[in-house]
Amino acid sequence: MKCLNNRADSHLTGQVECEMDSVGNGAWVNQGFCGSPPPLPRAVSTIYNPQPLFQGSMDSMYKLDTLGPFPEEPASGDQSLVKKRRGCCSFIKGLWGTTLTENTSNNRELFVRTTLRELLVYLVFLVDICLLTYGMTSSSTYYYTKAMTDLFVNTAGGSGVKFQSISTMTEFWAYAQGPLLDGLYWTKWYNNQSLDSGDQSFIYYENMLLGVPRMRQIKIMNNSCKVHNDFKDEIMGCFDVYNDKKEDDLSFGLINGTAWTYHTEKQIKGSSHWGLLTTYSGAGYYQDLSRTKEESTVILEELVDNLWLDRGTRAAFIDFSTYNANINMFCVIRLVVEFPATGGAIPSYQIRTVKLIRYITTWDYFILGCELFFCLFILYYIVEEILELRIHKCSYFKSIWNILDIVVIMLAIVAIVFNIFRTVKVDNLLGKLLEQPDIYADFEFLAFWQTQYNNMNAVNLFFAWIKVFKYISFNKTMTQLSSTLGRCAKDILGFAIMFFIVFFAYAQLGYLLFGTEVESFSTFVKCIFTQFRIILGDFDYNAIDRANRVLGPIYFVTYVFFVFFVLLNMFLAIINDTYSEVKEELSSQKDELQITDIIKQSYMKTFTKLKLKKEKISDVQKALRSGSGEIEFKDFRETLKEMGHADHEISAAFSRFDRDGNQILDEDEQERMKIELEEKRDALCAELNNLGINYEKELLEKPPVTSSEQKNHSSHTPVDREQFLRLARQVLQLESSVESITSRIELITEKLGIQEKAKGNETARKLTSDEPASDGSVLVCVDRGLKAETSSRRSAVRTNSTHDCHM
Repeated sequence: MKCLNNRADSHLTGQVECEMDSVGNGAWVNQGFCGSPPPLPRAVSTIYNPQPLFQGSMDSMYKLDTLGPFPEEPASGDQSLVKKRRGCCSFIKGLWGTTLTENTSNNRELFVRTTLRELLVYLVFLVDICLLTYGMTSSSTYYYTKAMTDLFVNTAGGSGVKFQSISTMTEFWAYAQGPLLDGLYWTKWYNNQSLDSGDQSFIYYENMLLGVPRMRQIKIMNNSCKVHNDFKDEIMGCFDVYNDKKEDDLSFGLINGTAWTYHTEKQIKGSSHWGLLTTYSGAGYYQDLSRTKEESTVILEELVDNLWLDRGTRAAFIDFSTYNANINMFCVIRLVVEFPATGGAIPSYQIRTVKLIRYITTWDYFILGCELFFCLFILYYIVEEILELRIHKCSYFKSIWNILDIVVIMLAIVAIVFNIFRTVKVDNLLGKLLEQPDIYADFEFLAFWQTQYNNMNAVNLFFAWIKVFKYISFNKTMTQLSSTLGRCAKDILGFAIMFFIVFFAYAQLGYLLFGTEVESFSTFVKCIFTQFRIILGDFDYNAIDRANRVLGPIYFVTYVFFVFFVLLNMFLAIINDTYSEVKEELSSQKDELQITDIIKQSYMKTFTKLKLKKEKISDVQKALRSGSGEIEFKDFRETLKEMGHADHEISAAFSRFDRDGNQILDEDEQERMKIELEEKRDALCAELNNLGINYEKELLEKPPVTSSEQKNHSSHTPVDREQFLRLARQVLQLESSVESITSRIELITEKLGIQEKAKGNETARKLTSDEPASDGSVLVCVDRGLKAETSSRRSAVRTNSTHDCHM
């Protein structure tokens, strides 16, 4: 089969269609061998819509369409499904394209551009998560906590007892009947005028007391430990240190009432508490106070008279909650007094100020919108990680950044689930509290998990900021930290073993020498943190010296010498040496393509295009001024060709204003052309003013040329401005044409590969014998088309040539 294109012009402007379609079993058919299609007019205007020089011919050469001479067959269901899947995959690949899903190993520019796109998307995500995290906090939280702390912890009663100074059971009851009741019940103003709130208490006139306070104690069984035989006659009972298996669950005292009857953690819906000495369960004996101060005073007197606290008591809890509508904050307060087996009392407290009701103000609803946006981001990143995991399999987990991605996503999912749970739970709890205002409002569980939720968000936000290094690591400067830590990791690991051998040896020594007298050495864990504080210069030498006047100074001096002066400096030396090596290697490396280079290239390309476009308009205006009266197309073309313009550009510009088509521009047509060109020139001048200022600054900021450079440049032939602009215009057009050709060659190569994979039956094998010729013909057409257009570009005139293509 053979076809002849008898005119180069028809080849350059026509539409040659070659496609792999449903003919046969997907065989290649080259339309170029079947007939010369009719030439199509080209609407190309360099002046108004600049396009690559070879765009029309290359578009026609590689355009894939259904072939005319062969009968069309409707696409089968399987083929339609394949096309849909292919389109869906392309959409997903484009939307979730990352450096791990794209083949960027051999293309530095694609790698930088993909990383830059990932960074921009991630910065939007980072702004969103920052709004969420900081939108849930407020500086009022601190002041609310401080006000409650000052009132219930630091305020002394008439007897001078403060909560922090409680050391006996007697002082505990003095505090409970004094500062505690005074702080809980505010029903009058400072001038004894009523608050007009009934029996509802408003602490500090602003914070409503929710429900009633609750007192709870945990007891240990008698004879839970053994008394030595020598002391059995003098010591009748033995109460061990707290252990949940040794809790006393027997009724005592008045027998009747919740204060004298044991309740399990499940019955009272309590929660465990991590105290200073140990962790206590949520069970025990409890007594709810009243909504008025008078009734609560009577209840406390009854507990004191009937010896509610005794030798078996190991911890007493006071729980209550308040709500401030001004700042929409809940304050959940727990006062704890532990009574160790040694005797005495150890007070501690826990005040959690949390925001449990989320959506009230306009800002809250804005945060709600950010939360929905955050959910979309998490869904986006889940799909992204699934695609990367599907491509890289187990090697995906070799990168610490990928593991960090999964950690951030998992924490975010847990936060979303808890947010929904918290909202539902608070609504139910508040509804029950409004129905029964005389019950204890147990917000301890929600406050605890809200605090954990805030902690989790804080950790997630920390990891989210650290993850920024993943997207800026392509820059040499930004890789210094990761490269240094990665290279010295083995040395640090070996050093850490040596360091902690010495460190833990001193920790055990300090615990055994000073643990009985110095609080900071009372436990082994405290010893570890105390020694870290010594390294930072925070220590109490006098306490060590008092505990052991001989071994104390020896311990301190030797620890400071070996750990601080020797080991710590060895650690810094390892990092310093590695950093010096990394710095030296990075300075010797060849500079690769950076983001600044891409931005500068884009800027310079835009500037050059605008300037060339403006010069072309000036050339056309010169051609108009060179003629007198009517201007013929021949004269117009010759004038512009001398200035370096292509034939198709000249024809498009001329035909745009030659309304009657007589190949002559009369005075009216010339005037209309001048007006439009002047308007276009003014618009381009405005654009160039914005870019030109910066361009000139860059030229001025360039360093002066040295004498050696001047000698090197002196041998070059000088080029005037018009010649330079003409050459620059031709290079730009050639660049655009090469890009267009390359993209279409890649398209043909890709389709060839897909066609080879699609062959699976006997019919396809028969058609395979024709495919090499078809492939060859396509390449021949491409090669000859390129040669024809290249020759036409060099001569700047159209030549007629004959293209013979054989299948």
